[in-house]
Formats: sequence, structure tokens, C-alpha cells
Amino acid sequence: MAAQGPLASRCLRARPLRLDTFLHNRVVGVQSSLASESLGVALMDPAGVALDPVVPESRALQDLLDERSAHGRSADGRALSGGFGVPIAPLAPASADRKTATSRLDLLAAAGALLVALPVFLQAPWVRLAPFSAAVFTLPLVLIGVLLEQRRHQGWSTAGALLVGFSGSWLGGCLFWGWCRLHPLWHLPIEAFALPLALAGLKGRWRLAASFYLASLLGTACTDGVMAITGVMTHWREVLLAPLDQAAPLLHQAALDVLQPLPLAIVGLAGCGLIGLCRHYWRHPDPAWRLAASALATTLCVDGLFLAAALAAPRLSGLI
Repeated sequence: MAAQGPLASRCLRARPLRLDTFLHNRVVGVQSSLASESLGVALMDPAGVALDPVVPESRALQDLLDERSAHGRSADGRALSGGFGVPIAPLAPASADRKTATSRLDLLAAAGALLVALPVFLQAPWVRLAPFSAAVFTLPLVLIGVLLEQRRHQGWSTAGALLVGFSGSWLGGCLFWGWCRLHPLWHLPIEAFALPLALAGLKGRWRLAASFYLASLLGTACTDGVMAITGVMTHWREVLLAPLDQAAPLLHQAALDVLQPLPLAIVGLAGCGLIGLCRHYWRHPDPAWRLAASALATTLCVDGLFLAAALAAPRLSGLI
């Protein structure tokens, strides 16, 4: 005992470390409010005199604790160990949860964009060839969507709700393009047949379905409104009733009329308004708003694709 020197005798007389001092923020990452004393206060003799900070042993111990990180690693990057050599698990950063949530929102937005663009390549030719079977296809869409929505897995439940919302847009498109395509003024009222259900669903479990349907309907309303203001809708019946060899030049001329200064300004103003609306909805933390932004943005892209097709290759347009 005598060989241990005065430092050892003073440490033996010091009171032991308190538990809340051991669980200090700089050791295992708990909040500093959980610790009531620092190490320098704990290493004091009964008279209240702190250990000499210039003593090499006490300074080395203090420096060791100072280099502890809240993420379970020392200052030089080495993993810290707890009792019995078990490594101290780092705290899961909050950014990991945010990245996971963001990836889910991006996946939902991509699915919404796909369902908006799908009718361009699938529904249009199907309705033209067999409108009744295309309309009946709404039933399995609704059934599959309801069954998926009732599953406990969040991914399948979200997919089911999205499918139910898509089925409303699908049926409205089938009804109009199958039997009422010569009456452009009926387009929006027919597409809006499920509007009361969608408005009621915004406050319930079908919020995503309602959001997708309403965003698609808003995109349709903007498209029809711009077509009516720019005068394109006056060529609608003429293009649809003309033979194929005559319909293409008529559609091309209607697209050229859009490039006139006033119609082009109207189209540009409407496009800028939709882009601003999409950006506003995209920043919203609610998945329903981001889904609506994705549907609106995709509608804008599809309209631009139709205009480009009418200018460059009218025969490839879905209108004729």
C-alpha cells in the first residue's frame, strides 16, 4: 500500500462515482440533463478539494472521457466497448428515419405518375377497340384495391388505396372515350362522377385514393379549360369525325394555332401555375399531397407530349 504513493491514497479517500455521473452524455449518448455531476466533481476528496489536474493519471482519465462520442465511437474513430467487452451500440441517427420516409414518399409519387401515364398507352387503344370490356375492367381493379388496402403491411395497403383511386379515373375515361367522345363539354362532368365519394374520403382511410382521383380530375379540368380558352376545342368534333388521312392535317393545324402568341401565353401561364402548385404540394409532409403533386405534374407532361405529337406526328396522337 505504501508503494502506491499519495495519488492512490487520495483516490481511496474519494467518494465513488455516482451512477448518473457514469451515464453521462459524453459516455453513452444520453442527454446531458440526466447527469448531475461532471467527472471533476466526482473525483474530489471528502474535504471538497478536487484532485490536482496536473496529475498525469487524472488528466489521462479525463481526456479519455472527453473524447467519447454520442455515437458510440471515440475521437479517432474506434468503437467503444461497454462492460464485458461488448461494443456500445451507436444511437440510430434521426436522418436514417427521414431518409426511409422520403424514399417511401418518392416511391408513392412514382407509382402515382405511372398510373396517370398508363391510360395513354393502355386505356386509349383498349377503349377504341372494346369500350365495354375496358369499362368492366374497373370491377377487378376495385376488388384488388380493396383487398390490398385491408392488409396490415403498409406497402400493400398504400398500393390498394392508390389502385382504388385509379379505378375511378379509369372508369370515367372509359365512359367518355367509349361513348361520349364526340361531346367534349361532357368530358369533365363524366370524369367527375365520383367527386362526392372522393371529397368524403379525404377525411378517412381512403385519403390516398381520394387524393389521387381529385388530382387527376384537377389536371383534366385544367387541360379542358386551356383547350377551350385557346380555341382548340372548336376543332374537336371536326378532327374526330374526319377520315384518318384528313384528321392528321386538321390536328396538326390545331396544334399550330396553339403556338400563336396569345394562346401560347395562356398555355405558358397555365403551365407555370401548375408547376408552382406541384412544388407547393411536393414539400408537404402529408403523403396525400405529394401524391397529388405527382399526378398533376404527370398530367402536365402528358399534355406536353400530346402537343408535341400533334405537331410532329399527328397520326401518333391519342385523339385520332
